[in-house]
Amino acid sequence: MKIVHANSLAATLDALNEVFFHGEALSKGERSEAARWLASRQGSKDSYRGMFAPTSLDYRRGIKLFTGERVVSGAAVGHILGEEASRALILLNGSSVAREALKRSNRGMIKALASCETRSRVRGFYCCGICTAALWRHLAVGGLNRSSERLSAGLRVLTKYRDGTGKWRRFPFYYTLLALSEIDGRQALDELHYVAPQCERLLGRYRAKNKIATRRRMLLQRILAMC
Repeated sequence: MKIVHANSLAATLDALNEVFFHGEALSKGERSEAARWLASRQGSKDSYRGMFAPTSLDYRRGIKLFTGERVVSGAAVGHILGEEASRALILLNGSSVAREALKRSNRGMIKALASCETRSRVRGFYCCGICTAALWRHLAVGGLNRSSERLSAGLRVLTKYRDGTGKWRRFPFYYTLLALSEIDGRQALDELHYVAPQCERLLGRYRAKNKIATRRRMLLQRILAMC
C-alpha cells in the first residue's frame, strides 16, 4: 500500500488513517518515510499557524475527510490537515527530527487556544464544528497540552449542540463520531449513547462497497459495539 503521496498531504493522511483505523501495522521503513515526509511539511508559508502545510493541490481542489465530508475553505483545509498530521506523527512515533517538528508545530495551536483561555478555564472548541472535531482527534492521542482538560471542555460544548434527533447542530455527524470513538471517558460515552439509535437506523444505508461507505458502516458498527 502506498502511504506517501508527494503531491497531497490529504492523500497521505488518508492512507495513514486507513492503516490506523483498521489497526494494521506499517513496516519500520514505511513509518520512517511517512514521519520524515510529514515533518518536512512543518512551518512552510502555506501552513496554518506553523503546523504541517497542505500542498497546492490540496488547497486548489479542497479535501475529503476520512469519513467523506468535503472541506473547501482554505483556512479549514490548513487547520484540519495540520491537526491530522500532528495526530499521525504521534501515532507513527517517529525520529527525533519528527518529534522536534511536532513540537514546533504545536506552538502555534497552543498559542491560538491559550489566547482565549485563563489559567483555570481551558477551551475545547475551535472555530467551528468540523475544525473542533479535528482538534479532538489530535488531543485524543495526547497532543498539544492539557489534552484531557480541553477534551472535557469541548464535550461539554458538544452536548449543548444536540438537535434531539440523534445528531448535532454545527458538527459533521460521521467525523464527530470518529473523534468520539477515540476519546476515553464518561462524557464521550454519553454522547455515543445519545447517537446510538441514529447509528442503528443509518447502518442499513451503507451497503455499497466503495471506500467511504465501507468506512462509515464500520464506524457505525464500532459505535454500536461501544454502547
